[in-house]
Amino acid sequence: MDLLSTLPGSLVEHFFPKGWNLGHIDRLADLSGNALLERRAWWNIDFEPVPCADLSEFDVRMGHEIALTIKNARDAGHPLAMILPVGPMGMYKWTVLFLKEWKVSCDHIHCFNMDEWADAEGNTLPGDHPGSFQYAMENAFYQPLGELSVPKNQRHFAWKDKLPTYGARIADLKAKGAKLVVVFGIGRVCHIAFWEPHFADEFSSVAEWKRETHRLGAKLHPLTIEQNALTSFRSRTTLVPAYANTIGPGLFLQAEKIIGGCDGIFGRTMQWQGLSLRMSLAHEPTPWIPSSFMPTQAGRLFLVKELLDPLIAECN
Repeated sequence: MDLLSTLPGSLVEHFFPKGWNLGHIDRLADLSGNALLERRAWWNIDFEPVPCADLSEFDVRMGHEIALTIKNARDAGHPLAMILPVGPMGMYKWTVLFLKEWKVSCDHIHCFNMDEWADAEGNTLPGDHPGSFQYAMENAFYQPLGELSVPKNQRHFAWKDKLPTYGARIADLKAKGAKLVVVFGIGRVCHIAFWEPHFADEFSSVAEWKRETHRLGAKLHPLTIEQNALTSFRSRTTLVPAYANTIGPGLFLQAEKIIGGCDGIFGRTMQWQGLSLRMSLAHEPTPWIPSSFMPTQAGRLFLVKELLDPLIAECN
């Protein structure tokens, strides 16, 4: 079948980021199974994709990786700076379980939420709002840890007045011996945090793009809004904010270690993350596909095996 949906004159002719070569992306979509996991020349020698049999295994293994990273830092006697996502989320209950089982205190960790819903001026939801990322993190990670939890003054959220300080805070921690670990998911249009592909059009060079540490009131791509409507708002698109505060490549590309996760399956063979995964692993790094830079860093990307299945037309 030809690319009927992307022919000139169609409703989506100018819908996708203009830096996307749709023909090349469609060829990447033909990759499946082990062909997708083959090492590319630009991958970091210590980058590894880790297929998981199902969502349950994914949650456990990613949660264990985060917990073990926290434990290893404590055992080594150095602080740890962690940039954390709200999506995926299922791994946090296992991170908590392992840390409590091992009796690992988290007072050596400084945590930075990578993004938060906002308006165009960067004003965010209150932290006790059930739709806020702060609320999600408090309830999924910090509160369940109990007395072992990260001290409150070491929990940083992407508020209008706090996000711009992330870069200096993390640099200061690194100067004191901390390692930076970035935990992340990959968006429908291949964003990391809410750093969207269309931002690439604003920069004259990759180097300039890579220096950006954050953005307040970032304008979200329509597919990002719809992805979150399906995954976080039970399809209620009208509730999804059109803007967010987010870290940028000046932070998410400075990690000593990355821990990524792709769990975007819905069941009944339906999914949303297969093409995004292929673009992230098999496309040469480009600011138009922010997630394509993540394999250039050391670490692991956990993924549900179903996302490796052929991307074929199938009615459900």
